[in-house]
Amino acid sequence: MRFAAIDIGSNTFRLLIAEPSQNKQGVPWKTIHYSYHITRLGEGLHHSGKLSNAGMSRAIQALSEFSSLIQKFDIAPSHTLAAATAAVRESENGMLFRDRVKAETGIDITIFAAELEAATSLNGACSVLKPSTTSDMLLFDIGGGSTEFICTRHGTQQNAISCKLGVVRLVEAHLHSDPPTAEDYRAMINATSEHLEIVESQWTDRQAPEYLVGTAGAVTTLAATELDLFPYDASIINNHRMSKSAFFSLRDHLLALNHQERLQIRTIEAGREDLIIAGIAIIEAIMQRWSYDELITVDAGMLEGVWLKASQSK
Repeated sequence: MRFAAIDIGSNTFRLLIAEPSQNKQGVPWKTIHYSYHITRLGEGLHHSGKLSNAGMSRAIQALSEFSSLIQKFDIAPSHTLAAATAAVRESENGMLFRDRVKAETGIDITIFAAELEAATSLNGACSVLKPSTTSDMLLFDIGGGSTEFICTRHGTQQNAISCKLGVVRLVEAHLHSDPPTAEDYRAMINATSEHLEIVESQWTDRQAPEYLVGTAGAVTTLAATELDLFPYDASIINNHRMSKSAFFSLRDHLLALNHQERLQIRTIEAGREDLIIAGIAIIEAIMQRWSYDELITVDAGMLEGVWLKASQSK
């Protein structure tokens, strides 16, 4: 029995078609098809409060392709779950966009509340992380319009916080130069730190968990760049540990490049050449605030959590 999951993010749309795996030792799904598109649906939302016509057009084009693939693999509508996050949730015209998607592609979008988004990301990440890591970790999931922070203690979720902190937001608000100036980068760090203060205030003991785990495109792209992993292989990214010294070395290298020079790095795809700078700023602020010496990476989160939700509801 096959299920389809769509993650409608503020920057990237992703599709996973999979069937439940019989391998009890591996991930709980067997991938039939995976594809994605960088749509930048949330472009301009920070300033206008609305989804732009250009962003919606790119999104409709990507979802039309996804719809064709879902039909090709004969996935029933009842076995398909399309989850929209910050961009659609926060925009004034998000509901109109949802209705337009239904009319033009046949895809029914479910708009996930911030708390549900965070919990879904946690479920997806935990499906591939080592149990020793998930017992006491701070998981963060960087999106285009929001970042989710989830704490686990003794293997149990303690809280899940969604912040209006995303790479598209940061780039539009603070990245004014190419390459970024020290002032641009420091502004992104400072903006992130304001959100981290709020995150920490929600922790009962104000104590950071033992392990720091990151997911989503900014994190996995950095890990792939550190490893020069091309072609990309999620199984190598999952549970990879990046030391603080390796992170800062990579940061210094990428900050010194302009957009076109970053695009010459084979692990950085078009559409991420500017956003990767905001991702680095978010990661640095997190590592510095809570004195983490390494970052564990995982290529599973919202999309995989959505697939688990779709498959477990039947």
